[in-house]
Amino acid sequence: MTSAPHPPAPALQLSALDNVAVARQALVPGQTLALGAGPAVLVREPIPSGHKVALQPIAAGQPVYKYGQRIGLASADIAPGQHVHVHNLAMAGSDGAQQPGLGYVPTVPAEQALGFEGYLRPDGRVGTRNYLGVIASVNCSATVCRHIADAFKGEALAAYPHVDGVVAITHGSGCGMGGDGEGLALLQRTLRGYANHPNFAGVLVIGLGCEVNQIAPLVSEMAARPAGLLASLTIQDEGGTRETIAAGKALLHTMLQQANQARRQRVPLSHLTVGLQCGGSDGYSGISANPVLGAAVDLLVRHGGRAILSETPEIYGAEHLLTHRAASPEVAQRLMQRVAWWERYAALHGGDLNNNPSPGNKAGGITTILEKSLGAVAKAGSTGLMEVLEYAQPVQAQGLVFMDTPGYDPVSATGQVAGGANLICFTTGRGSTYGCKPTPSLKLASNTPMFQRMSLDMDFDCGGVVDGRQTVLEAGEQLFALMLATASGQRSKSEDNGLGDNEFLPWQLGAVM
Repeated sequence: MTSAPHPPAPALQLSALDNVAVARQALVPGQTLALGAGPAVLVREPIPSGHKVALQPIAAGQPVYKYGQRIGLASADIAPGQHVHVHNLAMAGSDGAQQPGLGYVPTVPAEQALGFEGYLRPDGRVGTRNYLGVIASVNCSATVCRHIADAFKGEALAAYPHVDGVVAITHGSGCGMGGDGEGLALLQRTLRGYANHPNFAGVLVIGLGCEVNQIAPLVSEMAARPAGLLASLTIQDEGGTRETIAAGKALLHTMLQQANQARRQRVPLSHLTVGLQCGGSDGYSGISANPVLGAAVDLLVRHGGRAILSETPEIYGAEHLLTHRAASPEVAQRLMQRVAWWERYAALHGGDLNNNPSPGNKAGGITTILEKSLGAVAKAGSTGLMEVLEYAQPVQAQGLVFMDTPGYDPVSATGQVAGGANLICFTTGRGSTYGCKPTPSLKLASNTPMFQRMSLDMDFDCGGVVDGRQTVLEAGEQLFALMLATASGQRSKSEDNGLGDNEFLPWQLGAVM
């Protein structure tokens, strides 16, 4: 007779080195925790689900360990069974030694590489969706762009069943900036990245006429497209907003006829580039959703695909885990240069990088940026770090790359899409609802209760790892299959909900004048 499986322990000790555990469920005073080889611990106070409980005495000033890594210093004496959080845990400098490239191991390719069904463009790149884009050069043309895109909603697209939609790419910049500064260069690189994106079959670029970000130099460096699939309009030259809207609609009607001829075909997985995001994280994110995504990324890389890790302020304190597997000392050095830039940038504005855990992160159990970063890096899997890019630069290296971006998710994801990401995988513990166009966004829930509560927004439940129903590798294989299905046309929850029209948010640097 087979015995019933034992229920999972009420808390998780993630490494034998850890002096804290993470509550799988709300813990109550008087409850006994028997974890690993250590002595049983009596819970002394209420511990919310996802939060940390001390497993041994920790004196003030001594390190607190989670994931086998230091996440901060005790700011007061902590007894076994006490809640460990912002009231008794303070930030500390990262103690991770930099050993550039020491852990780099070339990826062994899969014997039979998988593929997906995508839109092969004339230049050889592949889209996972088939959109048209209406791109504003400046905020002054944003409303005109939206009027044109809105004319092709719903029944207006019925005659074009092979087109996913028309997207207005608008923003709050494009003027009031230096004509040759970093801010303009970054905006133009981002806009060109979207205009060149393979998920756009064609694009229409619209400007006002007198802005700093002039149409002519912007369009002149965009990638060539088949005749009729790249056009531009200037409101002042067209005679005003109504005239521009009418002209834009006429151009889009022609583009739609061409775009509707596209059909999906089987392509190698080397054409899939996945942007890795985490937002609204909780105490489980680094235990379930991020490692599960990391396992899927390892499979993606083995089959020839690319993955983009970003959010530089959210690898702070865990950068040694990435430099350790850098493909070369130069790659490691470029990553450390970007981290040093962020330290200077934060100090210049009177801040520090430990202000990153948001109120929602802290409510979910994350205390310091070190703790958040160590969990966030897990979504990058275990393969080598092949390249480090600046914001919105085109991704060309195969495998795992890092792109320098802020931690603010819409800004970060915008840079990834501009760099070529044709799929976004977004882990969340509190419940981010981020949608993205023209790139589909999959939402991965770190815990089952949130997945069930927000079932119409979440695409994948990683909570089985927390409660013992699945291993990280099992969930990673299932997620990998979902990634391929989504790249091949299966709709994400955010697509079903019509989200993603307002999430284009370029990183703004430089003076606004």
